[in-house]
Amino acid sequence: MRIAVTGSIATDHLMTFPGSFGEQLIAEQLDRVSLSFLVDDLQIRRGGAAANIAFGMGCLGLNPILVGAVGADFADYRSWLERHGVDCGSIHVSELHHTARFLCTTDEHHNQIASFYTGAMAEAREIELRPVAERAGGLDLVLVSPNDPDAMIRHTEECRRYGIPFGADSSQQLARMDGEQIRSLIEGAAYVFTNDYEKALIEQKTGWSDEEVLSRVGVRVTTLGPKGARIDRQGEPPLHIPPAPELGKVDPTGVGDGFRAGFLSGLAWGLSLERCGQIGNLTATHVLENVGGQEYRLGRADFLGRFAAAYGAEAAAEVEAHVRCPHP
Repeated sequence: MRIAVTGSIATDHLMTFPGSFGEQLIAEQLDRVSLSFLVDDLQIRRGGAAANIAFGMGCLGLNPILVGAVGADFADYRSWLERHGVDCGSIHVSELHHTARFLCTTDEHHNQIASFYTGAMAEAREIELRPVAERAGGLDLVLVSPNDPDAMIRHTEECRRYGIPFGADSSQQLARMDGEQIRSLIEGAAYVFTNDYEKALIEQKTGWSDEEVLSRVGVRVTTLGPKGARIDRQGEPPLHIPPAPELGKVDPTGVGDGFRAGFLSGLAWGLSLERCGQIGNLTATHVLENVGGQEYRLGRADFLGRFAAAYGAEAAAEVEAHVRCPHP
């Protein structure tokens, strides 16, 4: 199964605030907030939603096609991704701008305040999917993850035009998109990925109810943080996927991307939606245990052992035949 992952490719600047954002906000003065947080730590990591997702799939033994726009400063990052199994042959390199930057501060409760500089990502709207499909010998699924909004709309329209199934993952860009854009993004999607807050925001901005969204998509996947994930299909009972226990909570940045990486890998292997969700949860757990969206290692034996502990030996046996982690 050939999967292309479109979206942001960025460098993450991750900071830690040893307090609570909520305690710094005055309810009566939220219309004129002026705050500065003295942080304890700064970590600079490789990131971007699409790159994180493709990296995770590569760590599980797949070769996803990464589609996005970067600057001339991408050379080392490209080498890193290619060493982890990611096909970077369809990445657009800008002649004018640097690779995007994500700046995020996390408080002691794992709440986050972030800003995103688009840089070269603004040129993603110039990327056509048809040459990507031709180079790959066809595409079975395109994930449209957070990116330049015009690029996201363009990619979904191209998928419809060429009959390529697509997954809609609007994520952080929901704040920038209006109802019409969101409706255009998810209409006819084979899969829609959100967290529980984004699920409610989609319904609010589009004016569609939960059932109306389900009537327009194939599968709706909602991550629930420490409660795991939920998978919905029209006319089917909801499927709840319990979380995979973590060894420790370090940083939530990229956890949702890790889930998508695992879920898409399960799809590529032809596994059930339940197994896809379980693989997604365990991959996300590995991200949570590290600072940054690409700082974890997936060792095959350890991954399968933790999978069996979380979901049972029978489930692990189904997954074992497919997992091809490059690490032992």
